[in-house]
Amino acid sequence: MTQTPIVREGFLYIGILVLITFLTALTLDPYWAIIPGVLAAFVTFFFRNPRRAIPGDDTLIVSAADGRVMGVSEVYEDQFLEQDGIKVTIFLSVFDVHVNRSPIAGEIKFQQYTCGRFRPAYKESAGCENERHTIGLENEKMKVLVTQIAGILARRIVSWVTLGVFLDRGERYGMIKFGSCTEIVVPRSVEILVKKGDRVRGGETVIGRLRE
Repeated sequence: MTQTPIVREGFLYIGILVLITFLTALTLDPYWAIIPGVLAAFVTFFFRNPRRAIPGDDTLIVSAADGRVMGVSEVYEDQFLEQDGIKVTIFLSVFDVHVNRSPIAGEIKFQQYTCGRFRPAYKESAGCENERHTIGLENEKMKVLVTQIAGILARRIVSWVTLGVFLDRGERYGMIKFGSCTEIVVPRSVEILVKKGDRVRGGETVIGRLRE
């Protein structure tokens, strides 16, 4: 994805709100224009696309999203890894950066979009019931599964990739609009370096390290 300060998916929302702000100021009263003006500023903030310092070590797994770690749990992953793994769940509030990044360098070998409900993303059942988009990444060292999960406000999952695409570690591959949840499942051979309650930054925070 081309680096721009604002994600292109936000241009339409921002443009409409800026137009409403100017029209309100011209046709009604400048004071009434404060409301759409504030909304335009917030939407611009929401669709921000910051640069990140990506770690270079091939044994490191970075966070796929900004937010707070909701939980770290052991699971059996039967879609792509087909083995016992560890799942790290990250909740993104409306104030977090919503661009998702690849946790490892690897080729997309699995991709699935699942229609579902729009329950609050912080609920444990959201990963099973809500609408979601999953990709499986593979390199010579490991497989990793990443799932973007829609929430009560996040009703649009955006993906810029498809099967066969190679992603670098920390590379942007999609986003979830307006509050959401992201899950990363890694093999048991990965040492998890985060815990519930930790704040993480997509592409920058190391959440795990592959044991040699």
